[in-house]
Order: sequence, then structure tokens, then C-alpha cells
Amino acid sequence: MTPGPLTAADPVRAVRAALDGGPLAWLVGGVVRDALLGRELRDIDVVVAGAPEDAARRIAAVLRGPVFPLSEAFGAWRALDRERRFFCDVSPLHGATIEEDLGRRDFTVNAMAVSLGRRARIDPLGRRERIDTRSGVERIDPHGGGERIDPHGGEVDLEARRLRVLGAQAYEDDPLRPLRLVRLAAELGFAPDPDTERLTLAAAHRLGEPSPERLFAELRRLVTAPGVLEGLDLAARLGILSAVLPELTALAGIEQSHFHHLDVYGHTIEVLRRLIELEADIAGVFGDLAPRVEAILAAPLADELTRGQALRFGALFHDVAKPLTRGQRPDGRVTFVGHDSIGERIVGHIFRRLRASERLRRYVGKLTREHLVLGFLAHERALSRRDVHTYLRRCEPVEVEVTVLSCADRLATRGPGQEPWIEAHLALARELMGPALDWRAHGPPQPPVRGDELASELRIRLGPEVGELLARLEEAVFTGEVTTREEALAHARRFRQEDRG
Repeated sequence: MTPGPLTAADPVRAVRAALDGGPLAWLVGGVVRDALLGRELRDIDVVVAGAPEDAARRIAAVLRGPVFPLSEAFGAWRALDRERRFFCDVSPLHGATIEEDLGRRDFTVNAMAVSLGRRARIDPLGRRERIDTRSGVERIDPHGGGERIDPHGGEVDLEARRLRVLGAQAYEDDPLRPLRLVRLAAELGFAPDPDTERLTLAAAHRLGEPSPERLFAELRRLVTAPGVLEGLDLAARLGILSAVLPELTALAGIEQSHFHHLDVYGHTIEVLRRLIELEADIAGVFGDLAPRVEAILAAPLADELTRGQALRFGALFHDVAKPLTRGQRPDGRVTFVGHDSIGERIVGHIFRRLRASERLRRYVGKLTREHLVLGFLAHERALSRRDVHTYLRRCEPVEVEVTVLSCADRLATRGPGQEPWIEAHLALARELMGPALDWRAHGPPQPPVRGDELASELRIRLGPEVGELLARLEEAVFTGEVTTREEALAHARRFRQEDRG
């Protein structure tokens, strides 16, 4: 394998410049792996034979960004560049040599290092001289790095696209590593060797031990990885999914109605597959509205996720309550009454268990609760403006995203005779997406009269009744029935008369 151009990356050049003349230091782990694979470098890991804080402060000074302790237990520090394009984690050398340090890591592809070139020192006579910190066999680049140190055959495994754990002890040292294996497989498109699969299966039961924050960090990267479908399949096969998200594996074997061709677990994975296809071709469903939809999905949401990335969690959890709600009518039809609302509560439990943000919990919970709404409307074409308003108001603030999710859900439901219903659903989604985008951009329409004015004109007290009248006036504005203050007051008076019978 041709060595990767480490010096072509600004992060490596900056880190090397910062540490020049300092203690012995090495690039380690993922940065070496990703450089050899030609991937973008944003996460730089450095090991120093000295004080990590001092090295991190030197790096931060060059990057002109902040620096802070990352782990008191392991003595690691993090330095960020000013533009937040990348970060550098600096850790102390664990063991007497860099080879011993690498032997304590997880997988062979992460157990390579590159010495950071030549270093200056003061000899016993006080003369400044240059020394070479080479401890490997092959140069990567004389301008940006020293020797590559690969005591466990990581480069050979990179070439074979293979993930190989550094023995059972690697999993003993950190029980999170089985989940990291799956995440790396999904991100890199690699596969574990048979011995690693065996060791992973044996260690998966300990995934309840790491902190929820660490578990969620790996899950987040798994779900947003290019190979998430293959990663989830591997996670299920090796017992990892049942240890981390038992709510998903509980979906397996739950049979559905004749509208479906898969059980609930298979359907869930198929919805995610269809969502990923939609991500790649939004225009295929939404035509010239696609750029606006894509802009919303690309917007940041929470927990380092965009709204589109978090939508993948919506696909995974939208039917999570079906095992609890499965029923059967006298005619034999299978039902899941209430799985949307109960599912919202289960989503809340999952994300609280993982210590995810409240904003992400509410977002995925709302997607789960409202994922059926558009499908019910598909049976009532053509829609009135009042129907559209009801849909948008009910689904707010995920009116755009749940419309996309409903399309993935419908495309994944392919029982006998479903093609016409799929086409009708997609057509309705296109019809609703324009108003949904406008609603997102401008918010709901505002009645041309304030609540205090309404209370004064109708001689009623401010309170729930005024709020209800304003909500009905909002709908009337949306439908075009109300455009002026006088019309608003007239409608409000009529609403009150109708309510009184």
C-alpha cells in the first residue's frame, strides 16, 4: 500500500510544527489509518513522551484555538483550531515504548504510529543538535512525519479491509470496543476476521458497563455512517444490538398485516434503507423543492447531528412500540393501535438512557408520534386548505422531516397490491411539502388581531377561550377566509355563537 500523504493535510503540518523541538511525539491510531486510506483528517491523536498539557498548549498556540483537559483519568488534553475544522487529542505514552503503547489499543488498523520527524535537543556540552526519532522501517514523508511503526500488521489489514482485534485483552480493557468495531465497519466498509467475530460475540454482553455518553457517541457515528445498514446487520449478528438497543431486536419476529411483506424489524431496516435512498435523491420525490428540503435536512439539530442525520434515528424508532401494541381483529387483521403515541414515550426512555439531549429526544419522539398522519390523509384526497393546515399544525415542528420519513415508510411497505397506494402517498407528500417548507420558513399565519384586542372587542376575559379563538382565526387566515381585522372579529363572533349552539 502506498503511504498516505500525511503532509498534504493542514492538521498534521500544524501539529508537527507545534511540537518541533519538544518531547518525543507520535501520530497514532485513526489519523495514521485515515491518512493511509486517503480520508479527510479531522481527528488527530498524538502521544507524547512528556507532559500532555504542555504539548497540547503548544499545539493550541499554533492553531490559535482553545485547549482543555479531556480526561483526568488518562491525562489527555484537547486542542482545537480557531475555525473548528479539526481537533488534536494529546495523551501520555502508556508503557515504556511506543510499541508497548500500541499493543494496548483496540484493532490492528488503529495500532500504527508515525513519529513526528526529527527533534532538537541539547547535548551534554550544551550544543543544540538534531536527532532522528525513527523507530520503524519505512519513511512516510520527510516533510511531514517520521517512520511508520506497525508492530501488529495494521497496514496488511488495511489492504485486506479487515478489522482484527488485538486479542481478548483489548475487550477486557474497554468493554465499549465491540460497539466500536461495528462503528468502524460501518464507517470504513471493513469486515472483522472470524477470530475477531468470535471474541466480539463473547464480549458483547459487557456493553452495559461503559457510560451512556460513550455508548451514544458510538451509536451516533454508527447510525450516520455510510455503511449503517451493514453495520446494523453485523451488530445484530454479534449480539451487540441486543446489548445496546434491545428495543430494536425486540421487533424481530413481530408479524404485521397483509399490507407488509416484512416483520417489524425487517420493515424498520427497510425504512432506513429507503430513507438513505431518499437522501441521495430528494428530487426523485420532491422535484424542484429538493434544494429547500436538502437545506433543512443539512441544518444542525443537536448532539453533533444535522436534522437529516437525526431523521435516521426516526426511521429506526418509528415502530418501536409495535411489540407492545400488537392486536388482532375478529376478521384476523393485525393491528398496532397506539404504537405512535406509545412509541413517543419509548423513544424518550431510550434517549434519556443514552443521556442524549432533550432537543434530540423531542425531535425523534415527535417524528415517531406523527409518522402515520400523512398516510391517513392519503385516503381522503383531495385535501382542502383546512386539511393542510391541520396537518402542518399537528406535525409542527417536524412538518418537513416527517413528510420525508412517511415516504420512506410507505416505500418500505410493499405487500400485495400496494403500488397504487405508494404512488398516491408520494403524490400527496409532494403536494404537502411546499406548504410545509413555507410553514418552516415563515411560521404559521398570524391573525390580523391581537389577543388583547379580541378580548376587548368581544368583552371576554383573557384566557383559554381567547387562545382557542386565535387558533381558529389562524386556520381561517390560512384558508383565505380572513384577511382583515374586521373579518377576524366577525369570524370570532360567529365562532362563539356556534359554540353556544
